[in-house]
Amino acid sequence: MTLKRLEMHGFKSFAKKAVFDFSAPVTSIVGPNGSGKSNVVEAIRFVLGEQSTKSMRSKTGADLIFKGSKQIGKMNRASVAITFDNSKRILN
Repeated sequence: MTLKRLEMHGFKSFAKKAVFDFSAPVTSIVGPNGSGKSNVVEAIRFVLGEQSTKSMRSKTGADLIFKGSKQIGKMNRASVAITFDNSKRILN
């Protein structure tokens, strides 16, 4: 089973809808400091059921929702969706 797609909207630093398409194998996620690399991994953990906000660098669940910036207002909800490919029937 492989991860095919990750969609986030309002999750941590991703105010606007962000879509990551993993159609090709991915070895790492790179970028400058503050670009949201850790937030991508935390979004995957969140949607898979992570319960500990501390392990996602937050104090409360509300900290996982985009807090606003000078250009974009704060949001009142966040969504994360992942799509897996199980065409090789690894999990029945």
